[in-house]
Amino acid sequence: MFMKWIAAAPVLGAVAWQGFAQKLTGASSGAPGNVYGRIGVRPFINARGTWTYLSGSLMLPEVRQAMEAAAQQFVDMFELQRAVGKRLAALSGAESAMITSGSAGAMAVATAACIAGSDPAKIWQLPDTTGLKHEVVMLGGRIAFDNALRLAGGKLVLAGTLDELPSAINERTAMVYTTWRDGRLSRALEITRREKIPLLLDDAAGIPPLDNLSRYAKLGVDLYCFSGGKGLRGPQCAGVLLGRRDLIDAALANSNPWEGSVCRAMKAGKEEIIGMLTAIETWQKIDIDSLNREWNAKVQRIAKVVETVPGVTAKIYVPEEGNSYPTLRVMWDEQAFGLTIAQCDQELRSGEPRIEVLTNNNPSMVAAVSEGDDPKHEAPKNQLEIVSMTLQTGEDLIVARRLREVLNGARTKARVA
Repeated sequence: MFMKWIAAAPVLGAVAWQGFAQKLTGASSGAPGNVYGRIGVRPFINARGTWTYLSGSLMLPEVRQAMEAAAQQFVDMFELQRAVGKRLAALSGAESAMITSGSAGAMAVATAACIAGSDPAKIWQLPDTTGLKHEVVMLGGRIAFDNALRLAGGKLVLAGTLDELPSAINERTAMVYTTWRDGRLSRALEITRREKIPLLLDDAAGIPPLDNLSRYAKLGVDLYCFSGGKGLRGPQCAGVLLGRRDLIDAALANSNPWEGSVCRAMKAGKEEIIGMLTAIETWQKIDIDSLNREWNAKVQRIAKVVETVPGVTAKIYVPEEGNSYPTLRVMWDEQAFGLTIAQCDQELRSGEPRIEVLTNNNPSMVAAVSEGDDPKHEAPKNQLEIVSMTLQTGEDLIVARRLREVLNGARTKARVA
C-alpha cells in the first residue's frame, strides 16, 4: 500500500489543486452560461461512454463550425445527398453513401431499400409488404434496435449461427442483418453472395478506427452503417450508410425528402449532413495512437488514486466489441465495504458535480427487450467501469477524487461499525 501511495502522490497533488480551483471558480451545473442549468437540468461528467440516453458524444469543433456555416444558406436536399454521397464514396472506397438519422435510421432505410427497391408503387406501399420479399434474417439473434427494421416492413427471422444461415434464407428473404465484425463476417458474405441476398452490417460504434470506413468496402459488404453520435463525434442525430450504388439509390428513394416514402420522418437536415461529412473528413487527420495514449493516461491516473484506498483494485482493458476505448474497472468487496456498485453509482450521480459511470444499469432499455437467441438471457454481472473517451480534460482528476471519497468513506464507516 505504501508503494501505491508513492505512485499516486503526483496525481493526488493534482487532484487536490483541482478541487481547490473548482471551488474558486464555482464550477457547478448552475454556473452562468449553462443553458441546461437554467431550466433545472443537470449536466454531468461523462465516464460512462457514448450512450444515446446520455446525449452521445460531444461534437468535434470542426463539426460545430461546419454546421453553423451550413445553417446560413438554403440548398436542394436531393443535390446535397448526392454530392455528399459522392465525396464519401471517394473517401471510403464504397460505391455510394448517404447520411441518415443515426444508425437506426440507416437500418430502416436499408430495409426499405431491400424490400421496395426504387419502384415508386412499392415505396408507396410500405410498410405493407403484401406480395414483396420482406423477411430480414437476424444473424446473431435479436437486438434492442431491430424495431428499425420492423418499422419499414421487415419480418424478423432468427439465425444464431453461420450454420443456421442457409436454412433461414428463402424466396421471401429481402436482407440479412448482422453486427458481426470478426472472421464470421467474411464467411457470412460467402453465403449471402451465393444466395444473392444483400447483407447489412451495423457497426454503429465502429469509428474510430477510421479504417473501418474502407475496410467493409474492401470486404464487399453490400451495406454498412455507423453512428454520428458515438466515437465519430459528429451530430448525435445523424449516421451514415455506405455500400452498393443500387442499394444506396433505393435507400434515398425510400427516405426524406421524398413525400410518400416510409422513412421520410427520419430526417437528417442540411446541418447534420454537412456535420457528418466534416466529422469523417476531420478523422482523416486525427492521430488515433495519440488519442489512445491520452485516453489511457486518464484511466491510469484514476486507477492510481482509487487504489490508495485499502481493499480497492483497478484493471485497465479495452473492450473487444463496440466502444473499444481504454476502460477502467474498479473493484472492491461490496459486503466488507457496506457499499454496493449500485449504491456507489447513485452517490456519484447525486453528488456535485454529477458523475455518470458504466454499470449494468440501463435506464433507456425497454423492460420487455430480450436480445440474442436466448429469451431467458440474464443481465451481466454488475461492475463499475470508467470509459476514458468521453472524459474531458481535467475531468479524470475530478472523477478520481470523488470516487476515492465515496469508497474511502464507505470503508471507514464499515470499520467503525
